[in-house]
Amino acid sequence: MVTRVTCPTCQKEVEWGPQSPYRPFCCKRCQLIDLGEWASEEKRIPGGESDTPPDFDDESASI
Repeated sequence: MVTRVTCPTCQKEVEWGPQSPYRPFCCKRCQLIDLGEWASEEKRIPGGESDTPPDFDDESASI
């Protein structure tokens, strides 16, 4: 039984296996398009406030 998935970029059907090195993408081009969308923050994982603590100004920082 062959597992088939849909390319997230172009919606083309892709066979899931060693013969498809860019899976779940159909080709390197679709993989790079997706990477570019993440890098330019067109895609992001939804979430709440940042877990990073707020920046402190120089006066409030004591060492």
